[in-house]
Amino acid sequence: MPYAAPWPATDVLRSPRGLAVAVTALLGVAAAVNLFSAAISGYVFSLMKRVSADPADVGQGTLDRSDILTAVAGFLQALILLATAVVFIIWFHRVRVNGEIMRPDAFVQKRGWAIGAWFIPIGNLFLPFQIAKQTWTASTQLGPDGSFREVSAAPLNAWWALWASSLVLDRVFSLMYKGADTPEALRDASAVGMVTDLVTVAAAVLAIVFVRKLTAMQTTKAEQGPYAAV
Repeated sequence: MPYAAPWPATDVLRSPRGLAVAVTALLGVAAAVNLFSAAISGYVFSLMKRVSADPADVGQGTLDRSDILTAVAGFLQALILLATAVVFIIWFHRVRVNGEIMRPDAFVQKRGWAIGAWFIPIGNLFLPFQIAKQTWTASTQLGPDGSFREVSAAPLNAWWALWASSLVLDRVFSLMYKGADTPEALRDASAVGMVTDLVTVAAAVLAIVFVRKLTAMQTTKAEQGPYAAV
């Protein structure tokens, strides 16, 4: 349902609150799934240490079970990542469009970049962040006298730092895991996988903070207008 606010009639603000609720729920599930994956990586790490010390100490059944658990964790991660990414990008595009209506001069890229930027190799490490910062600025109310009011972007900066780090770590883990042909190599890959999962959990938590904060900022500005009361 459109907001009733004094914005240009050529475009209509659309509330991001429903999408924000869905995104935060999915991010919560993603955090839980990555915690599960971190536990599995820790289990494999411990198992490979035992195999390295004494191969006869670990039976084939135990090794098969670790392979199954690893596959299950990977499947769940892929599934929740897809669902979360779809809803998050829809929310991200929604707040980007709202931001342009609220303050057109805050943006450099066209609206479509709020979607396309996520799919550009290397570029997805910084382009969405630039768009998010522009949206953050556009969603901030001005002072009563029209002066610029700065709202700390710490939630955005912290989330993106961890999110970008998790992408790089995941790439390192994938290369190590694919090339692991000894128990020692698999042990090391599992250690990196565990760190990657934990960083991803932290990124998911901070993403929830970012989504809730930006949604609240847009809601306030849409309902009260471009100027803060105080």
